[in-house]
Amino acid sequence: MTSSTNPGVAQAMPKEALDLLIQKLWSVGYTVVGPTVSQEAIVLDELRTARHLPVGWTDEQEAGVYRLTRAAEDWYFGYNVGPHSWKKYLFPPRLTLYEVESRDGSLGFHRKDSAPRYAFLGVRPCDLRAIEIEDRTFLHNGFVDPHYKSRRDAAFVIAVSCLRSAPTCFCTSMGGGPTPDRGFDLALVELVDRFLVESGSDRGSEILAGLPLEQATEHERACAKEQAAATAASITRKLDVSDLPRLLYENLEHPHWDDVAGRCLSCTNCTMVCPTCFCHAVEDVPSLDGQSSERVRVWDSCFNPDFGHIAGGNARPDIRARYRQWLTHKLASWIDQFGVSGCVGCGRCITWCPVGIDLTVETAAIRGRAEA
Repeated sequence: MTSSTNPGVAQAMPKEALDLLIQKLWSVGYTVVGPTVSQEAIVLDELRTARHLPVGWTDEQEAGVYRLTRAAEDWYFGYNVGPHSWKKYLFPPRLTLYEVESRDGSLGFHRKDSAPRYAFLGVRPCDLRAIEIEDRTFLHNGFVDPHYKSRRDAAFVIAVSCLRSAPTCFCTSMGGGPTPDRGFDLALVELVDRFLVESGSDRGSEILAGLPLEQATEHERACAKEQAAATAASITRKLDVSDLPRLLYENLEHPHWDDVAGRCLSCTNCTMVCPTCFCHAVEDVPSLDGQSSERVRVWDSCFNPDFGHIAGGNARPDIRARYRQWLTHKLASWIDQFGVSGCVGCGRCITWCPVGIDLTVETAAIRGRAEA
């Protein structure tokens, strides 16, 4: 049967109908992207069918450790976040902003970017909050980035609740949790036999129309709540955020920065996998015939030595200064700029640091020594 699709009303959908949802999104013009297995990791890529999802796969994560393993159950979303975030689609790693072309002695400017209509399938609650933070940066900060805006306006967001946590997760410390509460067109909760589906927008309801839906039972709703509570309780990594800006601002010369610098490789991994970092550079790429040039925006990192170059020298000439800049911006001055922390507690920077540097540990070390 097909029931009403009012926003906020949880309904139940058989698991095989997930493929119908994907096909419908493609049929109305969306490019569906979501998690899939590639190169021994769960990454984001185009999905044509639910068979491309990492069904039956899970992951093991620790500081500096990531590996895929087979799960005991064939869950569709029984894993944690991987190295990719949705930033790669809203704020691409390489984007041509415009082209300048010489024609008959005059210059013509052409915008090159066209916004694809993406449907994001499998967005975790921490990544929903990361998108919300990026919105503050690119849409609500007094200056609107037209490239980000066009992609953001066109994006259809399908969130999923977390079935498990990784040891690197600390989203509950950052005000989050395993259940999405806003910022989605559709939200899914995976149960053993079915999905609970909630519409969060009119266009979400339109996509659900015609799919095989039933009202969720009280038992299914209770199972979803128990599942969310168990996942939240399993998050053991913590970060004390009560006074982080003050703590970091008052300890800019703390000796622990030297300790971190002795381990940090300045490899940029933490900023590349972070769902909110937005440092970038702009390059001009001329054609070989000299008749045109493209202006290209590319991801950069405050860990790159050249990023700190200004007139008169380098503002952050060593790893100590660069790590301090990243952590202090992420957890303190970001709040001054945008009103929220730049961290959502997804744990990617911990997992994908080759030497296992953990910002929760480093911050606690500064706090412990400062208060001793």
